[in-house]
Amino acid sequence: MTQLYTKIKLYLEANGKTENEIGPSDTTSSVVLRNEGALPSEAYIHKWDVSGLAQPTVEQLNSYTSDADTFESNEAVRRTRKAAYGDIGDQLDEIFKDIDAWKTRIQSIKNENTKS
Repeated sequence: MTQLYTKIKLYLEANGKTENEIGPSDTTSSVVLRNEGALPSEAYIHKWDVSGLAQPTVEQLNSYTSDADTFESNEAVRRTRKAAYGDIGDQLDEIFKDIDAWKTRIQSIKNENTKS
């Protein structure tokens, strides 16, 4: 299920703002999310104070569901790939010793973990 955070991030970016507006603090963040429930779907906007941008409606946020799903899926793939690639120092050593073997290994990881 798409996270509220991701939908708001996309809404902000579509309106010339950045996700830096979102944060945990009522005093230093323009957007604060809360979730007192057990499910991610119970998250809500606790505070909205973004200069020049109205708080989005549920319908506006829901219009970002497909893009948010794709973004979250690709982020999961990036994390999986990063773990599989291994330490950058080890990769550089591998490249130095046999760049073709490194290319083959990296391509295999990409093939196993495709982005949307």
